[in-house]
Amino acid sequence: MLTATEKGFGKRTPIADYPRHGRGGQGVIAIQTSERNGSVIGAVLVEEQDEVMLISTGGVLIRTAVSQIRVMGRSTQGVTLISLAEGEKLAGLERIEERDVNGNGNGHGENGDGGNGNGSDGAESGIEPPSPTVH
Repeated sequence: MLTATEKGFGKRTPIADYPRHGRGGQGVIAIQTSERNGSVIGAVLVEEQDEVMLISTGGVLIRTAVSQIRVMGRSTQGVTLISLAEGEKLAGLERIEERDVNGNGNGHGENGDGGNGNGSDGAESGIEPPSPTVH
């Protein structure tokens, strides 16, 4: 789990570190909040090979590999994920989902061909494959 705070701090924590609770529980602390790191703005489930996009209120976008973010325990404040200018805050955190643009398993049609059913990758017809999408 990757957790981020409004002042640009965050950390990765193994999902096994989060205990299971039943209904009516008090919740679980994912990251210590303080004056230093601010409130939690997001938490996403990530894998070692994933990448994430960090978005600031000033319009700065940072794309970084999850493997470069330190794994820490639940009761820590985290490390700096993004340097923010005065008055800026971290606005969002998203895991990047890459699509295969080579026509193999991209989720478009039966044969990975954009749905035309002829098994062609579009090269003969002059049609460009779709560009990767960021979610």
